[in-house]
Amino acid sequence: MENSEYGFIPYGKQYVDECDKKAVLEVLESDYLTTGPKVQEFEEALANRLGFKYVVVVSNGTTALHLASRVLLNVGDRAVTTPNSFLSTSNSILYVGAKPIFVDIENNGLINLDLVEEKLKKNKKIKAVYLVTFSGHPLDDEKVKYLKDKYGVKILYDNAHYFGKDGGVCDIATYSFHPVKHITTFEGGAVATNNEKIYKKLLRLRNHGIVKDSSMYPWEYKMVDLGYNYRLSDVACAMGLIQLEKVDMFLSKRRQIAKYYHDNLPEKIKPLYPYNEKSSYHLFVVRYPFKSFDEKAEFFIKMRQKGIGLQYHYIPINQQPFYVKKGYFKKFPQMEKYYLEAFSLPIYYSLSVKEQDYVIDCMEELL
Repeated sequence: MENSEYGFIPYGKQYVDECDKKAVLEVLESDYLTTGPKVQEFEEALANRLGFKYVVVVSNGTTALHLASRVLLNVGDRAVTTPNSFLSTSNSILYVGAKPIFVDIENNGLINLDLVEEKLKKNKKIKAVYLVTFSGHPLDDEKVKYLKDKYGVKILYDNAHYFGKDGGVCDIATYSFHPVKHITTFEGGAVATNNEKIYKKLLRLRNHGIVKDSSMYPWEYKMVDLGYNYRLSDVACAMGLIQLEKVDMFLSKRRQIAKYYHDNLPEKIKPLYPYNEKSSYHLFVVRYPFKSFDEKAEFFIKMRQKGIGLQYHYIPINQQPFYVKKGYFKKFPQMEKYYLEAFSLPIYYSLSVKEQDYVIDCMEELL
């Protein structure tokens, strides 16, 4: 790796300041490290910020998806989803004995809702549609609501990449607070809903399926469902609360970075979609007409040698060895083209304009 004046520039990283450290230290010195007051405080703050009535925080984004699937799906059900996501989106469907049905994407990386409707017309076993707000790009809520109302399916928004008011259309939305996301709780996630019945079941499932019952004895509790230990600690929630206070600042900077890339990219490198001020820009994805994966790999290696950590999001889920063995392999034309062309540029709060210029100059030199 060449030594640049900027050191190594990763595709993403967290921003932690003295306020975050102070908040964590205060909890460490308190009586509660877990299942204490900070958990409910963080949940209420998230519900208010995200536009949902109820939020349940959990140990990570994957456990959020798992709990959501426990609520939305039964064994043998089908759920339509995208191949352009991290594995946990479709894995969560398999966790509960249901089966994912993959459909192709659009040029902007999002699932093709017209193809989703084609599947809904043909298969009555489809009970849910799992939609991913890929890169932070908001979905077409009107089209989603149309599908929900016409076909009676449950709607899940996997919002690991998106952070904004989103409480009107979906039955459940899930979030991730991994360090590269908009806010971080070290690891962490959340499930959001407007349905009180779903909310109460999520609370049980997060904590071993247990409900408290002191009607007979003060110590009594009852396990009424097969749940899990998916709790998030007070330490993590204290961090989340402070990060949440800064989220508008974080989002504003991400959009600023995205706009600068958008306006200054080399000619042959195209943004995944035109600049959108409503996008949360967890990722800034671009496309270039590579002739082969070998050429793309060589470019990634050369950029890393210059101290720039590009990333790719995502390898088509249905091409992963586990899914191929299960019979899910299928060629999707748009996904295949996207897989060859796309890559993600560095984007995070502390990224400077000079670092962006360096990234852009290196791409122009190598491509």
